[in-house]
Amino acid sequence: MTGELAAVEELLTGARTRRQVIRAYRRLRAGDEPVRDGPYARGAAAGYRWALGAPGGAPVTGATVHGAVDMETLMAEVDAAVVQLDDPALPPDAARHTQGVHDALAWICGISDDRP
Repeated sequence: MTGELAAVEELLTGARTRRQVIRAYRRLRAGDEPVRDGPYARGAAAGYRWALGAPGGAPVTGATVHGAVDMETLMAEVDAAVVQLDDPALPPDAARHTQGVHDALAWICGISDDRP
C-alpha cells in the first residue's frame, strides 16, 4: 500500500506533483507561510484543495469537475481569476481571496515560482 500511495503522490497536478501541492497546502494551513490567514490565505487554500480534487465547485467560477482537474481546467480557472481581478468593482476582500486562488493555481500550473 505504501508504494501505491507514493505513486499517487508523484502524479502531476498541473506542473507540480501532488506531493508538492499537498505540502504547500499543509504549510499554508499550519501557518508556516508568511500569509496564513485572511482572504488571501483562504483563497490560496481553496485553490490548493480544488486542484487536489476536493468536492465542490472551482474557487473562482464554481464550475464542477468530475475526476482529476487537468491542466486545461486549471488554466481556465487562472484566466477566470485574472478577469475577476481586472474588475474595479470587486470588493477588496473578494479581490484578496481571488488573488490567493490565482497565485496558488499559477504556482501549481508552473506559471509562477512563487508559492503562496
